[in-house]
Amino acid sequence: MTVNTLLRALSDDKRREIIMCLSKKRLTTGELASSLSVSPSALSYHISQLKRADLLQEVKLKNYIYYELNLSVLEQLTLWIDSIKEANNFEK
Repeated sequence: MTVNTLLRALSDDKRREIIMCLSKKRLTTGELASSLSVSPSALSYHISQLKRADLLQEVKLKNYIYYELNLSVLEQLTLWIDSIKEANNFEK
């Protein structure tokens, strides 16, 4: 995962909505589609972009695939942002 890939994935409103939904609990694509009022093909595209950035993980339970957030990637992004803030404070 590169920072550019991660920021590109987070740049879309619908993908941020998906992340907010998944911050509460893991969901299937059907549950996501109904809560976001998005077509299955559009949801599939957004999920693929989030997976490419390693923001989502798949969990297979019985006949269903659930998606959940990969919090370690968000923590890495937070650390990167904090390092920028610290560098900026050091220069003052």
